[in-house]
Amino acid sequence: MSRNTVLFDVNETVLDIGTLKPIFKAVFGEESAAATWFSMLLHSTTVCALTHVKTRFATVAGIMLHTLAARRGILLSDDTQHEILNNFANLPPHKDIKPSLNKLRLAGYRTVAFSNSSTELMGKQIDNAGLTNNFDQLISVEDTGSFKPATEAYSFVAHHLRQPIQDLRLVATHDWDTHGALCAGMKAAYLDRSGAPYHACYRKPDIVAKNMNDIVAKIIAMNGESQETSD
Repeated sequence: MSRNTVLFDVNETVLDIGTLKPIFKAVFGEESAAATWFSMLLHSTTVCALTHVKTRFATVAGIMLHTLAARRGILLSDDTQHEILNNFANLPPHKDIKPSLNKLRLAGYRTVAFSNSSTELMGKQIDNAGLTNNFDQLISVEDTGSFKPATEAYSFVAHHLRQPIQDLRLVATHDWDTHGALCAGMKAAYLDRSGAPYHACYRKPDIVAKNMNDIVAKIIAMNGESQETSD
C-alpha cells in the first residue's frame, strides 16, 4: 500500500553526527564547533534553495568549514578538510535506528532514506553505517537543484516514488524539515533528539517522540487505526 512508505532524514535523524566532536575539538579547540558548523551548513543550503543557487551539499559543507575556520583565525588545510568530510561520510547510526527500521519493515512498510546529501555521499554514509539492508531505497534531493525544506524537494521525492505526496510521511529530528514536509502536503513525524522546544512558528506533525522506537510504534498504531476506520 502506498501509505506504507516512510521517508527518513539521514544526518542527525538516522546518523549520529555527535561522533564528529573529537575531530572538531582537535581542529577548532572545542567540541561545540561541530554543531556550529552543521548549523552553518543547514543555513547556507537553505539560502541556496531560496535563491536558486545550484550546488552540492558536500561543496557547501567544505565552504562552511573554511568559513568557520576563518572566523576563528584558523588556516584549514586541504588534508584537514578531507579528514573532517571523510568522518562525515563514516557516521555511525543512532542505537535506536536498526531495531526500529527492522520493526517497521517487518510490519510491511517500505523505508526510504531521503537526504540533502548527494546520492554518492548518502550511499557511502548508509553503507558505512551498515544500514544498506535496512532501506529499500535512497533518494537525494540533488536532481532538484535545491535542498530541503524547499517545497520542490518534497514534491520531487513523491514524483520519484510515483506516489501521492499526501500518502508519504517524513521522519526527521529537524523541525524545519518536518515543517517543510507538512507545507508540501506530506505527513511528518518529529524525532525530538535534542530536547529543544519545537519551533512555535512551524507546522506541527501528528507524531512526536523522543526516540525512533516510539516513532515507529506510533506510525504502525496510527496506520492500524486508519485501516480499521476505512474498513
